[in-house]
Amino acid sequence: MELDLRLIRYAVILADELHFGRAAQKLLIAQQTLSSQIVQLEAGLGVVLFIRDRRHVELTPAGKLFVDRGRRLLAEARNMVVEFSRTAPLLRVDVITEGLPTTDLIARQLRSRLPEVTLEVVQGQGFTVAVTSLVQGRTDLAFGRVNGLDGPLPKALQHRLVRLEPMGVVLPADHGLAGRDAVRMAELADHPLLLHIAEEAADWQDWNEQVVAEFGLEVGYRMRGHGRSAANAAVAAYRAPSLGPLLAPAADGVVVRPVVDPVPVYPFSAVWRSGRPSRPLDGAITAVRGIADESGWLEPPPREWWMPAADHT
Repeated sequence: MELDLRLIRYAVILADELHFGRAAQKLLIAQQTLSSQIVQLEAGLGVVLFIRDRRHVELTPAGKLFVDRGRRLLAEARNMVVEFSRTAPLLRVDVITEGLPTTDLIARQLRSRLPEVTLEVVQGQGFTVAVTSLVQGRTDLAFGRVNGLDGPLPKALQHRLVRLEPMGVVLPADHGLAGRDAVRMAELADHPLLLHIAEEAADWQDWNEQVVAEFGLEVGYRMRGHGRSAANAAVAAYRAPSLGPLLAPAADGVVVRPVVDPVPVYPFSAVWRSGRPSRPLDGAITAVRGIADESGWLEPPPREWWMPAADHT
């Protein structure tokens, strides 16, 4: 078989974690996907790399050998990329923060679709900061909701909608709503929300406030912080529900459930600075459009959905 570096990386991360759930979360893929890919790798090699049952995961002798050599292959691949990237054009992309499924996936796809470009990924922790960095030329491409800022988007910037992302509700695992397949928006009115928002994320703040006002929800806690990991930890600590990406990885102790009647939708746009042509940036914009089209990201949910009126234009 032809070895795929992606499968080697899956095996190495699983060997580090010895737990399919944690490894899948670290790889930003579904646990079922990781399991099936490991089975595919073992079938291609004709050996068993991992012994697994409901309680533990363990490396076989063949697995230990494979993982050891796999680490060396991955290190060599990284060294090769670094060596060639010294002369490659640079593209700086702001993915906002960790744990966002849309921007995480776009960053991974851009790496594979633009192999001739050195991709520098940064986390500005909020679209407000990203806008300033774009205008000043410190970053080339960013993602966020173009409405809800302190003012209009600067005229120097262009944008294109790339995803209508359904939002869910993050709950403590033993919360009364956690056992539902989906949570109706009206049911959230009986459970004060936790709003965990970075100061730099005015667009996310505005969207949350509009959901609260539109559906008569109550806010129990307002907290400042960065990243989905910190937001999940706050949900577990304060035992209050919080709105967040439906497909974002959930940590131990919390679950994510769909919100329906209606489905709250967050509009993500790609944003860049107008100016002289840039081959890396032009290639990235084309790639992002392709990702959105192939993934059906611009298709609204099949059932009743909602987003702020300003975003419909």
